[in-house]
Amino acid sequence: MCCSVGFARSLGLALLPLALCSILANLLLLFTNGKNQDRLSTYIWYCGGLGGGGLLMLVPAVVFITLGKCSCCWNESIMMCGSAFAAVLGLLGSAYSFVISGFTLLWGPHCFTSMGWEYPFEDLGGRYLLQPETWSQCLQPLNIVEWNVTLLCILLGLAVLEFIICLLQLGNGLVNAVCRPCCYKQ
Repeated sequence: MCCSVGFARSLGLALLPLALCSILANLLLLFTNGKNQDRLSTYIWYCGGLGGGGLLMLVPAVVFITLGKCSCCWNESIMMCGSAFAAVLGLLGSAYSFVISGFTLLWGPHCFTSMGWEYPFEDLGGRYLLQPETWSQCLQPLNIVEWNVTLLCILLGLAVLEFIICLLQLGNGLVNAVCRPCCYKQ
């Protein structure tokens, strides 16, 4: 049990900075180039990095870090089941962050073009990402495409890392919850 709790704690310590970085990246999306924008992409308002990859991810991070430290009389198997449930919550949060960031990236930014405020890349299905010469269509806010692409790619990467960490702990928690009682009976 000692090894699996130590493993869970290390996973929790790895999740903590990832969650904080997700929150920061999502907040930066709300303030393009350091300025508050009132015309953001619709999906940015769903706060995938802030809610799913950030605040929701803090729950499994705290559960993993504090695993085995409480002085209650919980059975070790129940404690590992609880960490598995926290891992499932983390999987849902990271999946939400990934999906919202992906849709926002595919949709493209809401920006001012020669035709007014619009989504100039929404019908391209993300192909604009491979055509940086088209990014100049967005006249305002300045460098909005680069800003969004950079931060959304960071959020996608963070979501993948969070998903992997929570998946590892889900496996760790389930194996220990199921196998530990069997091992002790022998």
